[in-house]
Amino acid sequence: MSKIIASAGIRGAHKIVDRVEKKYKEALEKWGPDQEVAFPNTGYYLPIIYGMLGIPVAKISDMEQVIERSKSLLPPLVREKVHLPYLGPALDAGMATFFVEECEEAIRYLEEPNLYLAEQEEVSGDNIWLGAADDVIMRKRGVEFVDGSAPGFAAILGTAPTGEIAAKIAQELQDKSLYVFMSTGREDGEKGFADQLVEQGVQIGWNTRLVSFGQSTSSAVFAVGFATRAAMSFGGIAPGDFRKILIYNKDRIFAFVLPFGYVDEEWYANALGAVNYGFPIIADTPIPEVLPTGVCTYEHVVSNIPYDEMVSKAIEVRGLKVAISEVPIPVSYSPAYEGERVRKDDLYLEIGGTKTTGVEWTTSLEMDEVTDGDIQVIGPNVDDIKEGSTLPLAIVVEVAGRNMQDDFEPILERQIHHLINYAQGVMHIGQRNIMWLRFAKQSIEKGFKLEHLGSIIHAKYHEDFGNVMDKVQVKLYTEQDKVEEFLKKAQEVYTMRDSRVEGMTDEDTDPFYSCTLCQSFAPNHVCVVTPERPGLCGAYSWLDCKASYEINPTGPNQPVTKGKVIDEVYGQWEGVNEFVSKASRGNVTEYDAYSLMRTPMTSCGCFECIASILPLTNGVMTVDRDYSGETPSGMKFTTLAGMVGGGNVTPGFVGHSKYYITSRKYIKADGGIKRLVWMPSRLKEEIMDRLKARAEEEGVPDLPDKIADEHVGVTEEDILKHLEDVKHPALELPPLF
Repeated sequence: MSKIIASAGIRGAHKIVDRVEKKYKEALEKWGPDQEVAFPNTGYYLPIIYGMLGIPVAKISDMEQVIERSKSLLPPLVREKVHLPYLGPALDAGMATFFVEECEEAIRYLEEPNLYLAEQEEVSGDNIWLGAADDVIMRKRGVEFVDGSAPGFAAILGTAPTGEIAAKIAQELQDKSLYVFMSTGREDGEKGFADQLVEQGVQIGWNTRLVSFGQSTSSAVFAVGFATRAAMSFGGIAPGDFRKILIYNKDRIFAFVLPFGYVDEEWYANALGAVNYGFPIIADTPIPEVLPTGVCTYEHVVSNIPYDEMVSKAIEVRGLKVAISEVPIPVSYSPAYEGERVRKDDLYLEIGGTKTTGVEWTTSLEMDEVTDGDIQVIGPNVDDIKEGSTLPLAIVVEVAGRNMQDDFEPILERQIHHLINYAQGVMHIGQRNIMWLRFAKQSIEKGFKLEHLGSIIHAKYHEDFGNVMDKVQVKLYTEQDKVEEFLKKAQEVYTMRDSRVEGMTDEDTDPFYSCTLCQSFAPNHVCVVTPERPGLCGAYSWLDCKASYEINPTGPNQPVTKGKVIDEVYGQWEGVNEFVSKASRGNVTEYDAYSLMRTPMTSCGCFECIASILPLTNGVMTVDRDYSGETPSGMKFTTLAGMVGGGNVTPGFVGHSKYYITSRKYIKADGGIKRLVWMPSRLKEEIMDRLKARAEEEGVPDLPDKIADEHVGVTEEDILKHLEDVKHPALELPPLF
């Protein structure tokens, strides 16, 4: 460790600890010791402190022990640039910095309650600061670190020399599918990297992976806190097990720090904290380098890097492997653009939605009927219309392959949404005949045309599904009569597909399929996907897993032979238990597919919903991750997720998908859907059509009206009174215990 960096960082840490201790005492006097503190809608208290020290900071007085612990970690104040023979003292100073900065940010939430935006997905207006990621964001975005669509993140401090350089570096990071976590890093109001992007007309927010955390140096803890929470949430690491959290981040969260401009002592202190996590520093200024390996995978600090080399150098130093396929289109292409929005002022062309007829359909043909790479636009193209126009559109994708099966068609078709959305300046929402496309002026100015939609689909189908198909041709119809013709054909196929999937049962299907995709975050978790019990993330059905196995026979979706039935009601089979035991390395030896009472299926943390028993009501509630309010279990979704996630088997609780709620196998052993007594109103409305159908099938057609929601109450007592008033069938079922 460079003596200059170490001594400067230690001095910076002393300054920060002294400042925060003073701020803590002022806050204690102003609000009192029992004033609650938190990062809003998170279940991990102040996550770095909670993860590294195991201390839950829930009120101001809890900060005292953290500050004292931080002071004890500080090495003696180094006034001069003296030689420090090893890393330990400097790294301790870095961790002390993070601990007290989290306290500082928690106090800032009290001092300036409107500083950070409550709506975190999209940034607009003058306030661009998002603050700590809430747990809805954490779980939604964390999945991308699981499946590799987000290989890592860059934590940026400071201000690039020009806005143009800032925009160029941001785009290069996006093109590599990386998240960009930004803090201004100055207390004097100087514009930072995020401000520069806004001035350049770049969309920022979680939906574009350009995340503006805060305008102070201490807001850097939001990025490190995100990484710490990932280790606890998806890795199942217990709070306080600092060694495992640091190793997890070094090996699995591929992050690095890019400081722009003059690096002061407080920045050095934060840099030392990042090095603890294995996150190297790549600077544009000639700060002292730390080239020997040790804590980080390769070098710790590399400096004086030209701006056109910073991203590639950072990826090299971090040891990050980025797989980017070339897509022949005139705009940037990356998963980072999937959440990009094309707003009215930026709009050149709009298709589908409520404006025009739109449909997308993937179908398989014989080999001699498909010419690979043939892309045709039949009807008006971008050149033939004016800015602000609308067009009807039928995207007809015809594929052929020796291994292609009809079952794969909807799997491929479903990918169109993601694949098109990866193009910069193109927004795609929905699927099938409810698709909606918007094209930004900037994308058209760069030469984007309708045939480039076909180029994307052709290239990515070959890359992602080459094992099952050999040829792809795409036809894009923009004449109304042709669009109507293909809409009718597609709707007939949609109906046939849905009935085919709906008709499958677990009893008649063998094998099932595994999904171990999330084991990189939850090592003990093994999802077994059946026709009637889809993956708990909601993204994988049995057909999806079957297609995935055909595409990648050694991948995370493996066939699981059921074997002898152990318990048909609870959903246990010898073959499934054997697979689960092997795939979890003996940590989980069995579980019930259709119950939450005995040994429910493990949960990784990516679940759409969590079901929990409500003993007083003799029923079960379910809550989805988009609901942030209180529940009758006495716990919010985030707290429940902390109990259930990480690959745990937790009797009385289970993670599941939204679709599973209306499956015939939904907690079948515990009474099924008749046991459901509470769910958020928005979730109920979302699944209402299927819920009504299942209720009719169960002989309780009025069940949807009897299921309580947050408008009825959020305590078991309130729910019980409602159940008695409406005579809910759960009250007549056998006792849960």
